[in-house]
Amino acid sequence: MRPSDEGNAAPPSAPEAQSRHSAPAAQGKLSLRSNYKWVALSNTTLGMLSATVNSSIVIISLPAIFRGIKLNPLTPGNVSYLLWMLMGYMVVSAVLVVTLGRLGDIYGRVRMYNFGFAIFGLGALALPFDPLTGPKGALWLIGFRVIQAVGGAMIMGNAPAILTDAFPADQRGMAMGINQVAGISGQFIGLILGGVLAAVDWRLVFLVSVPIGIAGTIWSYLSLREIGARTPARIDWLGNLAFGLGLIGLLVGITYGLIPYGGHPMGWTNPLVLTGLIGGVALLVAFCVIELRVAAPMFDLRLMRIRAFAAGNAATLMAAIARGGLQFMLILWLQGIWLVLHGYAFKDTPLWSGIYLLPLTCGFVVFGPLSGKLSDRHGARAFASGGLLVSAAGFGGLLLLPTDFRYVWFALLIFVAGAGMGLFSAPNAAAIMNSVPARQRGAASGMLATFQNSGMVLSIGIFFSLMIAGLSSTLPKTLTNGLASHGVPVHVAHAVGSEPPVASLFAAFLGYNPVQQLLAPTGALTHLPAAQARVLTGRQFFPQLISGPFHHGLVIVFGMAMAVLVIASGISLLRGGRFVHEEAAASAPGAAPAASAQPAAKGAGPAANGQPTHDSAAAPEVSASRRGFRRSRN
Repeated sequence: MRPSDEGNAAPPSAPEAQSRHSAPAAQGKLSLRSNYKWVALSNTTLGMLSATVNSSIVIISLPAIFRGIKLNPLTPGNVSYLLWMLMGYMVVSAVLVVTLGRLGDIYGRVRMYNFGFAIFGLGALALPFDPLTGPKGALWLIGFRVIQAVGGAMIMGNAPAILTDAFPADQRGMAMGINQVAGISGQFIGLILGGVLAAVDWRLVFLVSVPIGIAGTIWSYLSLREIGARTPARIDWLGNLAFGLGLIGLLVGITYGLIPYGGHPMGWTNPLVLTGLIGGVALLVAFCVIELRVAAPMFDLRLMRIRAFAAGNAATLMAAIARGGLQFMLILWLQGIWLVLHGYAFKDTPLWSGIYLLPLTCGFVVFGPLSGKLSDRHGARAFASGGLLVSAAGFGGLLLLPTDFRYVWFALLIFVAGAGMGLFSAPNAAAIMNSVPARQRGAASGMLATFQNSGMVLSIGIFFSLMIAGLSSTLPKTLTNGLASHGVPVHVAHAVGSEPPVASLFAAFLGYNPVQQLLAPTGALTHLPAAQARVLTGRQFFPQLISGPFHHGLVIVFGMAMAVLVIASGISLLRGGRFVHEEAAASAPGAAPAASAQPAAKGAGPAANGQPTHDSAAAPEVSASRRGFRRSRN
């Protein structure tokens, strides 16, 4: 239009005027969403870090905590307190996280996440002010740790879904990388933080979570908002009950299987353990049957038809088993042998083992976000599968080290193992969350967290059992001969040598002198010459004595872990190439009409209340997934 014609210009049409007004609004909305995703990332990263730090912070600080409440955790009647302090948080969060993720789909993920942060903070507030001692003091701590675990499960079950809602598909790998790094590295940071704080005062171990819980609750309530799809539905009470009781039975059975029973070094023949294991598996099978039959399942098992989802979660479980085994075996190696041989007192070994494990955390922190960002462009399969093989190589290198190693090689190998875990975790989590429909992201993120937490608990049972099996064949004779050669009466030496190896492992794990713990009840130390008693309870006798049997057990444990990681890598390869559910659904025939009709479908049956896989909506979703597999390539 020429300037001379301005006065005769026709007024803009209605669509033109609407587009002119809507363009700035759209730009503002886009900018707001762009800023919001970073708020969501920072807040959920803090939440995941807090939740996972608390799962491991007590591991290193247990000796100080038990001294503070005046309870000896190694006496037979108190071992259950030790196990629940050690594993209760992980068991409870593993059991509840799928249910709470699904409730996020129904009632709002941000709402559940905010509520979780508040519960987490309240639990943290009660822990440092334990007014009791002895068994009652332990029950106070265990009870409020369970409450804290409920809040942590709400955070872990909804944080990945909130991130998936906030970030576009081509940035989720990077976002998940940062979030997963915070979550898994929190387990290692907790070791160091627990050791540092416990050296000052055991109550600080719990007090440190209070300001984080309060600040995180306020920040999340003020900054996060619901932008994901909500799917109102009835709660699947029967499915929740079967899943919860089944997983509790299985994990508690594994936990109590570590306690010797009936003259055996382990408790796997204990009727209570067998009931938990068999009953737990039976209830989980019943859960699968229930979920396939109810109209509104807690977790839609038909998501397992999506190859990226099924393969990713299976690999997650196996990687968590290997990672948990690595963490606990390295702590035992450092605290029971290496640190003591290098001049550290037994009581100081928990703190220093956390410090010497820093390269493991560094490897994860460096390579997690990097692989997540690269997987946004190139797909998850190569990074996830390759990362598991890198970790397996790190395990293999550790097998070649002597028990009294040079630290530089140890640090390098655990860095490699951590780097491999970082390469795997971020792309794998992003691929899992990308593969599911938007309205089921809460349940999907809950299932991802369940596999991670359950894997950690399973790893303790599996790898402790393997280590004890290895020690049982060599340690009794070695210990008996070693004690007798230093003046301990033969019958006492034989009785102590016949004790289950789990007692020595738990003593070393807690930073106690194992020989002193084993001989103190017999009174043998008071009848020995002072020089012999000093040798037996000194820093050289036990580490040198156990080095051979421990390395034998270590070969079994790390060999098993390598096999698990190689199998997990093969499973990860089965996920296929890059697959994003929204993209596959958008390209499916008839996708546009279905998408536009969805908002108007309130009350129109199962599809409207978030149960697409039990009606005609299920077929397009699953078939879109399958088409995505065939099209995608790395």
